[in-house]
Amino acid sequence: MYLEEGDVAEIGLSSHRIFDASGQAVERPVHVSTLSNESMELGEYRHYMQKEIFEQPQALADTLEAVCYSQSLVPGIFGAEAAAAFSQVDSILILACGTSHHAGLVARYWLEEIAGLPCSVEIASEYRYRVSVANPKTLVVTVSQSGETADTLAALNHARAQGHTHTLSICNVPESALVRLSKLRMLTRAGPEIGVASTKAFTTQLAALFLLTLVLAKQRGRLNEEEEQRHLHDLRHLPSAVQAVLKLEPDIARLAENFADKHHALFLGRGLHYPIALEGALKLKEISYIHAEAYPAGELKHGPLALVDQDMPVIAVAPNDALLEKLKSNLQEVRARGGELYVFADAGTRFHSGEGVHLMQMPEHAGYLSPILHTIPLQLLAYYVALQKGTDVDKPRNLAKSVTVE
Repeated sequence: MYLEEGDVAEIGLSSHRIFDASGQAVERPVHVSTLSNESMELGEYRHYMQKEIFEQPQALADTLEAVCYSQSLVPGIFGAEAAAAFSQVDSILILACGTSHHAGLVARYWLEEIAGLPCSVEIASEYRYRVSVANPKTLVVTVSQSGETADTLAALNHARAQGHTHTLSICNVPESALVRLSKLRMLTRAGPEIGVASTKAFTTQLAALFLLTLVLAKQRGRLNEEEEQRHLHDLRHLPSAVQAVLKLEPDIARLAENFADKHHALFLGRGLHYPIALEGALKLKEISYIHAEAYPAGELKHGPLALVDQDMPVIAVAPNDALLEKLKSNLQEVRARGGELYVFADAGTRFHSGEGVHLMQMPEHAGYLSPILHTIPLQLLAYYVALQKGTDVDKPRNLAKSVTVE
């Protein structure tokens, strides 16, 4: 039974009672869980985080099932009222916390470039405490794994109070408070995620946000049929592409041995992949307790370069895109200061291993979906560094899976 806001449940050995906010006894509908014991067992894996990293191909396939077997994208995947709502919006506001906020930062690049819609991304806990200018034509998108994140729920309520009527939630829990509060929704279908450090919830959020981008672009006449079919093909191939990246696990495990005595790390990315650097840094600090920061690589010379020495590993996300040569120039600045580089590079980038440069070769560049693929090795790196450090991978100190307090 899912409680409404203000409900109190009194649970006994053989009975229960529910009271609403006014103290009146109420009934709430019963939902029968479809979870199986198998989905909650570790099986061949050492930790839930490792298991959930390897469940990503299936989680992505399940999330994309509605579109992968169709020949066209329709707004209905976000709800019956989506087509009417999407035709009225002229901008996007994404509200989220932590890992979900990083997913929103990636989506901003997609939404502005592909759909041509101005997009702002706000940390939910900050948005509700500042004076903002409401635009009734904005689509407010809230992103959460649990759908019970207190700050995100409060931010959505604040947005509604400001006059925002177009609301959409991207969430992994069907009956969560966030889903019930939003007019439109898309469920990520990642399945239960037990490890505190989010993995499959993040990549399925990215997939859902990319679908939203494509649907909005199509509705606005910015996506022709040939482009739509190409994107659908890429989405159908995505689970297989992730499976291929997971084969890097043994190499990444060996790479992680170099971090056993490290206390700080710097992550670099450019453009669409800067938020992936942020996510990589967050994963490393969450479970290995190594202090990690992420910067756009072009910002190096504006301060962070002062931190670089032989004891500060620098992890670079290096896709084969338009910013590659700029990134290479930034990485040369690191090497010139004696920094140790760990480069996750697409095929064709012409990076080479050598003194102070450790190369992890990725598959071919995946275009707009590249951030999803580059996320996987950073998750694995954080996991194996945590093993080197001997920390509690699934239950890192001071953290909770669902942050239900402010």
